Amino acid sequence: MEKLVSYPISVLYYLCFGLTLVIFHPIQWVCFNLFGYKAHKVSVDYLNFFLVKCSNLLGTSYKFENIENIPKDAPIIFVSNHQSMYDIIAMIWFLRKFHCKFVSKMELGKGIPSVSFNLRHGGSALIDRKDSKQAIPEIKKLAEYIEKNKRAAVIFPEGTRSKTGKPRVFAQSGLKILCKYAPSAYVVPISINNSWKVVKYGFFPLGLGNRLTFVVHKPLAVRELDFAELMEKTESEVVKGIKF
Repeated sequence: MEKLVSYPISVLYYLCFGLTLVIFHPIQWVCFNLFGYKAHKVSVDYLNFFLVKCSNLLGTSYKFENIENIPKDAPIIFVSNHQSMYDIIAMIWFLRKFHCKFVSKMELGKGIPSVSFNLRHGGSALIDRKDSKQAIPEIKKLAEYIEKNKRAAVIFPEGTRSKTGKPRVFAQSGLKILCKYAPSAYVVPISINNSWKVVKYGFFPLGLGNRLTFVVHKPLAVRELDFAELMEKTESEVVKGIKF
């Protein structure tokens, strides 16, 4: 029954979603090219605010727990499981004061209104997951950026989205580079739940009435732990917080 009801609602959602991307693309361009980073950042924040509101049409709601525990005025490396694109729009909006930049696959850097422009110009790292010679310097550049500007990188070490909510084994290389070149950073594990349910039928129709939860765990200072221990603690915290 849910799937049947979702067809017309999903059509309405995608119309609003697509229109939002198209409207904000020139807004981003103007903000970035005429007014610089701060204006562009505000345009991206409100792009994602409206994308969150679009998802409310599906009955999707969001809850972030323990945001107050995230260190202020320090580089942050958010490490999370990954279930759908709704992880990303929620993190950009609800964690907006941390200036989230993503380690993202290169394919997303072209062809998508608003999204591709932000990934190319907003400070994120676009990597070819099959080419370490390309990926390593991109991630290094992002790490140096957050270290210098005290902003946040977001990395999904599973490498791809979980279609069932069950976490995949975390890859270490990307996080290791971020930690090496952002030594004053804090790693902040985040467990995401129920995001996969929005796309449980695929991209059409969409799942209805889901409450997405983002549980922020205790920050881990990069300089206080060797990487093996840091990796183990981070993955353990993320996985413990996932309900599947």
